[in-house]
Amino acid sequence: MNGEFEWNEIAFDVAKDVEKVVMPIFGTPKAGENIGKNVSGDVTKYVDKVAENLVIERLKPLGINIVSEEIGNIDVGSDYTAVIDPIDGSYNFAAGIPIFAFSLAVFKKKAPVYGAIYEFVTGNFYEGIPGEGAFMNGRPIHVKKVEHGKEAISFYTRGRCTGLIKKVKRVRVLGAIAVELTYLAKGALDGVLDIRNYVRTTDIAAGVVIAKEAGAMVTDERGKELRLNLNATDQTNIIAVNDSRLLDLILREIGRGE
Repeated sequence: MNGEFEWNEIAFDVAKDVEKVVMPIFGTPKAGENIGKNVSGDVTKYVDKVAENLVIERLKPLGINIVSEEIGNIDVGSDYTAVIDPIDGSYNFAAGIPIFAFSLAVFKKKAPVYGAIYEFVTGNFYEGIPGEGAFMNGRPIHVKKVEHGKEAISFYTRGRCTGLIKKVKRVRVLGAIAVELTYLAKGALDGVLDIRNYVRTTDIAAGVVIAKEAGAMVTDERGKELRLNLNATDQTNIIAVNDSRLLDLILREIGRGE
């Protein structure tokens, strides 16, 4: 699959290794201990570092570049770059909220070749393979057809675009955008947007691959195709939806500046 690496096997095996190490501390004070700051200046939790150390240990022998949330970039001159978030939703993890996941995306040069997200609590394994589709536990998944006026979206804001809340039926904030993008991909959500200029490539790379392969539209806040920089520091906005009408609605609300 995708050249000389079996990315699906690598991703699943690494995710299961992380699961063995971290799940015994799920919801414990130890998991949420602050042990420093990452390359972006955000707090690093104990569980983040434990998980990242394991993932890097497993990926380094492949001789590929690695971009990870805590440590930043490891560039060894490979054509391949793995973008990882070992625990997306680490606040949820530490607080005992069962919504968090392992996230890994692979790029050849700058083109995505594979994305995987493993949801620890449910055991669901999501994959996106450019040109081949999106899958959950090996079965194809696709965004659902949105019903006007009944949209359910995940919406992260700091006061911007709040008028949108009145235009959709349900608003969720689950605290793990990788998971939320998979929910969009399988039809459990109609849209996922974060307009805080906050998310990084490590948070969303795999989810974007999976959502797009499931038929989602993924843009920046101007409605242009979202472009991901392969680093752990650049922050961006993301709009991911299952329908162009919903995208237009969101963009109009953003344009109003409410």
